[in-house]
Amino acid sequence: MQKKLVVLFVLILLAFAGLSVSIMMISRENRQEYQKQVLSQQEYSSKTLPFKRGSIVDANGISLAVSGKVYNLVIDAKVISSKEVYFEPTMQALAKAFPELDMKEIRRYVQENSNSAYYVPLKELALERKTAFEALKTDETNEERKLIKGVWFEEEYKRTYPNGSLACDVIGFTTSDNNGMYGLEEYYNDVLSGTTGREYGYLNTDLNLERTTKPAVDGYSLVSTIDVNVQSVIEKYLLEFNEEYKDNYREGNGANNVACIVMEVDTANILGMASYPNFDLNNPYDLSAYYTEDAIAALKESDSYYDVLNGLWRNYCISDTYEPGSTYKPFTVAMALESGEISTSASYECKGVLSVGGHNIHCNGGIGHGVVNLKQSIAKSCNVSMMKIAEQLGAELFSEQQGAYNFGLKTNIDLAGEARTAGLLFDESMRSSDLATNSFGQNFNVTMIQMITGFCSLINGGYYYEPHMVSRIETTNGAVVENIEPRILKQVISESTSEQIIKYCNAVVTEGTGKSARPAGYAIGGKTGTAQTLPRGNDEYVVSFLGYAPADDPKYAIYVVVDRANAEEQANSRFAQKIARNILSEILPYLQVYMTEELSPEEELELAQRELENTLKYGARDPEEPTETPDTPTDPQQDPQTQPEWMNYEKNEDGYYVHPDTGALIDPDTGNVISGGLDAITE
Repeated sequence: MQKKLVVLFVLILLAFAGLSVSIMMISRENRQEYQKQVLSQQEYSSKTLPFKRGSIVDANGISLAVSGKVYNLVIDAKVISSKEVYFEPTMQALAKAFPELDMKEIRRYVQENSNSAYYVPLKELALERKTAFEALKTDETNEERKLIKGVWFEEEYKRTYPNGSLACDVIGFTTSDNNGMYGLEEYYNDVLSGTTGREYGYLNTDLNLERTTKPAVDGYSLVSTIDVNVQSVIEKYLLEFNEEYKDNYREGNGANNVACIVMEVDTANILGMASYPNFDLNNPYDLSAYYTEDAIAALKESDSYYDVLNGLWRNYCISDTYEPGSTYKPFTVAMALESGEISTSASYECKGVLSVGGHNIHCNGGIGHGVVNLKQSIAKSCNVSMMKIAEQLGAELFSEQQGAYNFGLKTNIDLAGEARTAGLLFDESMRSSDLATNSFGQNFNVTMIQMITGFCSLINGGYYYEPHMVSRIETTNGAVVENIEPRILKQVISESTSEQIIKYCNAVVTEGTGKSARPAGYAIGGKTGTAQTLPRGNDEYVVSFLGYAPADDPKYAIYVVVDRANAEEQANSRFAQKIARNILSEILPYLQVYMTEELSPEEELELAQRELENTLKYGARDPEEPTETPDTPTDPQQDPQTQPEWMNYEKNEDGYYVHPDTGALIDPDTGNVISGGLDAITE
């Protein structure tokens, strides 16, 4: 009997051994197939990790555009529905943390979509809203806290503009998919954009995720040439002009457009650029400043809605063209001097009208200036002398010289939306009458950026620089990726010709048409301009002032254009001169250009009154300090001596500084406290 049991036991062992071998063989041969079956029973999880768009700051490091973390509320109905006990605790937690939710709709959605893993009822939540919900999941007074399931938060970055409408034409904005539109945002979109990351893995039956992460790569940041102090002053006086002339002669803004550029003469760095009307970068679709609610509603129903928006968003300084008028006269004289067709001793007789190609073309004011030399021809803005100079120059040389200053070409400024002007100039086959009118800035179109860039080459020794808005590209940690140095493209005139043009333009302000542009205590130069718009005879004009300071050694150029002022008499360059004068009066002290001229009693009174107004409005300042623009945001991160204490705090995983005592969260970009700590959140 015992032998039989032993034999039976051995047979059973052999059978098991054979079975084990068979299983191992099958497993070895079909391992890949089994793995596929196992993986098919697991749930794949994948999510995109957003990159942080690079910041844009001004020349002093003041934030112009920043991206901060926000959170989308995601409801996973599949997880909530996986166990009945999850439903009610989760619904109650959502209702408590997010009272704005329509809980009836949320309940219905979860019950009717039990296979849905992704539903987003709320977007762009601040960190404290996320923290408040997550606190409910760890609240020990809540016995059902561990049953709150199927709710998570998707990270995104929201683009914000700390200064609202400031420099809106320059900065541009971003679309909902984080792509730039207009301005620096569009031009440098590839630089500012990073690369999205990815987090993925498999969820097992216990809902545990084994993760693999490819981190996002943040975009680079831009250091612009814009100086917020200069920019703020420009916008202050553009707005002041609008307020003064709004609804003055007709219903509407103070002008169709009023714009200004301030540029460094020797680098073509742009310190300020603005036009009015403007818009809020944080809400670019808001038209309420210019239209009633009924008018906006009607616009949205019409085909012109986006035309209106695009008109508001476009940068007049680079995108709109117009006839330059008499501000072009220094170019005509410089062309002729440089070509050798005329000398500095040239003079011309003006009888008030000149017949060219069968057309009687009148001089400025319609009254003859008599015999004028080159300085007087520019100071008095004599059309007849310009026509005679252009005749000596000839159409071929005149056209060729226009191209040297990039008229008819793009300046290639680093902003999106620069207008093409190739078809807006005559070529060498132009008629004699066209050559005549072109000589004093009519019958061809330019952009503001073409004019001020070319003008700087007239007064800096003849060197044409490529204009630009960005001086440096950096990583998010401040490491320099690229320095963008001023770039000389060509020399258009000799230094001696440049010196002559400076003398002539100085005379415009001291004894000619530009006297109203001179700020109290300063010697400046420049040229006024008045150009009739098309169709002729409609009494609508673009007036301008193109100037520089100081007069003896130009450092900063300013160009102000008023496009069809809201006034009965538009043909008055004093509109532009007054704006330029006010801007220069404030920015020159800030730029450390000091007064050299004796003040008249009237000017002393004016400066005292301006100082009093600023004191009453903004408070007293140290008279030894350069004038700064009130209400200008400051960035304490740029000055180690004023670095705030919070910059020494530790950061949490979301990149926010955390107060060591209260747990308050501080935004690293703005320094604002965005959360009062856990106690404040859960109260």
